[in-house]
Amino acid sequence: MEHLLEVKDIHTCFMMDGKKVKAVDGVSMYIDRGEIVGLVGESGSGKSVTMLSILQLISAPGFIESGSVFLQKEEKNLLEYSSDSEKMRSIRGGRIGMIFQEPMTSLNPVLTIGYQIQENIMQHLGLGKKEAHDRAIEMLKMVKIPDPEQRFDYYPQQFSGGMRQRIMIAMAMSANPDLLIADEATTALDVTTQAQLLEMIRTIAKETNTAVILVTHNLGIVARFAERIYVMYSGSVMETSVTHDIFKNSHHPYTLSLLRAIPRLDDPKDRILVPIEGLPPNPATRPDYCPFYDRCEFRNENCRKVKKPELQESSSGHFSACLLSSDEISEKYREILARPQKESPEKHIGTENILEVENVRKYFPILKGIMKKKVGDVKAIEEITFNLRKGETLGIVGESGCGKTTMARCVMRVYKPDEGAVRFAGVDIAGFSDREMAPYRRKIAMIFQDPFSSLDPRQTAGSIVEESLLINKSLKSRAEMETRVDELMTLVGLDPALKDRFPHEFSGGQRQRLGIARALSSDPDVIICDEPISALDVSIQAQIINLLEELQAKLGISYIFIAHDLAVVKHISDRILVMYLGRVVEIADCDDLYRNPLHPYTQALLAAVPEADPDIEAGKAAVPLEGEVPSIINRPPGCPFHDRCRFATERCRKEVPKLSETGSGHQVACFLHQTASENKKEII
Repeated sequence: MEHLLEVKDIHTCFMMDGKKVKAVDGVSMYIDRGEIVGLVGESGSGKSVTMLSILQLISAPGFIESGSVFLQKEEKNLLEYSSDSEKMRSIRGGRIGMIFQEPMTSLNPVLTIGYQIQENIMQHLGLGKKEAHDRAIEMLKMVKIPDPEQRFDYYPQQFSGGMRQRIMIAMAMSANPDLLIADEATTALDVTTQAQLLEMIRTIAKETNTAVILVTHNLGIVARFAERIYVMYSGSVMETSVTHDIFKNSHHPYTLSLLRAIPRLDDPKDRILVPIEGLPPNPATRPDYCPFYDRCEFRNENCRKVKKPELQESSSGHFSACLLSSDEISEKYREILARPQKESPEKHIGTENILEVENVRKYFPILKGIMKKKVGDVKAIEEITFNLRKGETLGIVGESGCGKTTMARCVMRVYKPDEGAVRFAGVDIAGFSDREMAPYRRKIAMIFQDPFSSLDPRQTAGSIVEESLLINKSLKSRAEMETRVDELMTLVGLDPALKDRFPHEFSGGQRQRLGIARALSSDPDVIICDEPISALDVSIQAQIINLLEELQAKLGISYIFIAHDLAVVKHISDRILVMYLGRVVEIADCDDLYRNPLHPYTQALLAAVPEADPDIEAGKAAVPLEGEVPSIINRPPGCPFHDRCRFATERCRKEVPKLSETGSGHQVACFLHQTASENKKEII
């Protein structure tokens, strides 16, 4: 059977310092109509460059050196057309649609979303203005944009991130493409929004017989949605097969290493993640032998003596680029698993609270007009109550905009709470002035989401780490300062010899280690980790998680760990707090929450998490969660979740449920789970 798209031996290069650097090194793949294919691998593996090469979107100093791309019904190799030819322009956005990672860089902010979709339809389908307008409305309905007739004239910035990505899907599908490429299309979105959009893409693909390529580093996504998978590393395809075989019977050491590095919801709490040590090779200095050799636990001397292995069939329909046979890899893998594994560090959680937050509220005024008159409030967080013990990790989860970061900033006293108490070691610091807060600043530190933007690019690594030491005047001499900086860098796994380098000279994982060293420099009792691993690859995430756990066991630090990835939160946390629309909806011990989630929102969050196991995904029950988080400016009355909850009653629409104890420290704010005593009190 002729494939819809067939890519053969693509080589894409970039000129750097007068040298030719190969970013894509002989990639071949195919996809059939109505099929969903996953393309996975670490950052820099060549996934996006491969997709851009197919569409001839490689701009200078890059160029496609050789290869061919055949699209069904096209007479010749697409790479023979000029990149700016009328033919290629008709294929791009016409027969092949693409959804990019960040919709705001793809949508024109000065044109309405309706105009942009309509323009695409007129260009590729040749319809008149009226017919194109009607089809644009139809496409907006298909991706479930509410009130599409009215929102046709809205601008991109008037929509949320999830809605903007829906608009990008509508635009990509508007010209009836044969193939849709989703390049990290849901990476920046909440887990619930991500699940909704990917489910929508799958439904549209099956209904319209459109092929889909999902480009992602999230193995859970491909386990749930893809039928076949290509695994890329250092510009080459390392392994390809049907999804079940990739996860259950991997034939390449790289795929096996990726799977071992991923935290899963069904993991035991004491499981140690096994990161892939080292970094992918620099494309400019890539060796002639297997590019994974330096990081491979399965390697032998023959791997260095021969040229890079090509994809070969290792079993029926399963292809792997490894010198070892599938039987040799299986035997070696059993041997690796049988080795003594690193034990989980033993930590000690105290009985005393290091932090107590009670009924904290934070509002931000809405100002309008020349006189900046206050016309309302943004109610960011309301009645936030929780405690944190010494040596404990409290995980905080919830969709974007639920108030997680605002709450963290109130704890750090970056923001002054409007109401409530923040007791640190028994002292209420909520109302302290800057002068009164000075002694406490050093005791609460933060690790930020993006390690690059949070580090001063003009400072060396050493000066970044020592800055807090200088501010707090904790050391007296320069020699003591140098020694302490060296100790901190060693503690987080960085060579002190690198302290004269600047942030751009470090990898993403090394930059985050530098951020951790900076946080540790003030000898804090509490560290707030605000999405500290979301910008990192799977293997580097494992390194950072293991490091944080080791530091906690060694130093007795308490963590507040904020994240979207619920599998990561489960792995590192002792207790978990779930937030929705500025309120706490559930708090429980980690295992209890995942085993028995009580709040409908928590249930929906857990159901939305894609797990890197196709068998678990096939048996997972769907928990519907329609719509988006309401605006905190126009917060709905009653329970904040009632307009998205399948169990909502009239009472939920009028009253706000309070956190109530259900046993063993499990608290939930839901009328479905009020204690018997509370129900009895209401009846009386």
